[in-house]
Amino acid sequence: MHLLLASTTAGYQTRAFAAAAGTLGVRLTLATDRCEHLDDALGAVPVKLDDPHRYAEALEAHGPFTGVVALGDRTTMLAAVLAERCGLRFHPPAAVDAAGSKYLTKERFRAAGMTLPQYRRWAVETNPGEAAAVTAYPCVLKPLAMTGSRGVIRADDASGFVAAFHRIRALLEAKDRYIQVESFIPGEEFAIEGLVTGGRLRVLALFDKPDPLNGPYFEETIYVTPSRQPAATQRAIVEEVERGVSALGLTDGPIHAEARVNGGGVYVLEIAARPIGGLCARALRFTGGMPLEELILRHALGQDTGAFELDPAPSGVLMIPIPRAGIYKDVAGLEEASAVDGIEEIRITAKEGQLLRMFPEASSYLGFVFSRGPRALAALRDAHRLLRFDIARELTQGV
Repeated sequence: MHLLLASTTAGYQTRAFAAAAGTLGVRLTLATDRCEHLDDALGAVPVKLDDPHRYAEALEAHGPFTGVVALGDRTTMLAAVLAERCGLRFHPPAAVDAAGSKYLTKERFRAAGMTLPQYRRWAVETNPGEAAAVTAYPCVLKPLAMTGSRGVIRADDASGFVAAFHRIRALLEAKDRYIQVESFIPGEEFAIEGLVTGGRLRVLALFDKPDPLNGPYFEETIYVTPSRQPAATQRAIVEEVERGVSALGLTDGPIHAEARVNGGGVYVLEIAARPIGGLCARALRFTGGMPLEELILRHALGQDTGAFELDPAPSGVLMIPIPRAGIYKDVAGLEEASAVDGIEEIRITAKEGQLLRMFPEASSYLGFVFSRGPRALAALRDAHRLLRFDIARELTQGV
């Protein structure tokens, strides 16, 4: 068996999938645009993700492949095109294209009759004052393609809209032509991890997000599962995500969805055609202690994964937020935090000397805290309080 792993990084998530491939005895080829950052071979093949058709064709020479997996949103189209060319299990390119655009996602959801906020996209050249004058508040401004809450800003009035528009415009790449504006959806937020097979969604985990996400920025912090919501609410979330999967045309592979719930119903915010990012997958454990990465690889290789169930024990992950911008130096309290009842592991991923930015410009966290057992949520909060980060406020010359 030979699997192609498409990834935008050479970091911890990529290595977790490489380890899972080793467990399964599967040959792994890594397709990445970050080959120069690898400290060992990993069978890496350099690609450019802005030309998926050309590089999917080139990758065929490194096959034949038994399966393909994509990590991160920018790699999903490469994986989709390669899968289509080689007859492998993955989501079709048209579905991946729609899932990767906030505007196209909303258009597909609207056509399917799903519950939606008001939304409109504005060209980046738009005079933001003119757009602000015809917008209802509160609203949320979003780049069409950025992920992980990067560039997402709430505005409560016209002046806030103009400031947010300028701020997002400064983040966009030259190819980005639009900024989306949506009416703000109050309520609780949830994340859904799933596998789609033949167009049918199997929910692997429904995460509560217990910390309010009301803006002005939307940095995520805590995920805990199983959900504490009433069974009827959980069913409603799953059913609406199922509708979204169908509306987008996603057929085979992992999905990561986000949804909000209030008195108006379930609002599916987005459905990404890839698994949960970063190290968050470590919060999930399946039959026999199987990690999510192995389950996804088995699915990509065409195996039946239905017999593998999520460990019923409560579990959670804290994505450690960046308290202020600056240069990361060190962390104190790690030993005490690790000893908190219910904490399984703390992984600090920030590196000494790393420049830290805050949301909405940021795209990373200081690290991850994992918990398990009846104190899963409380343990994350207790451990976080014990961690003290040394971040230099003044940027030194040459940084």
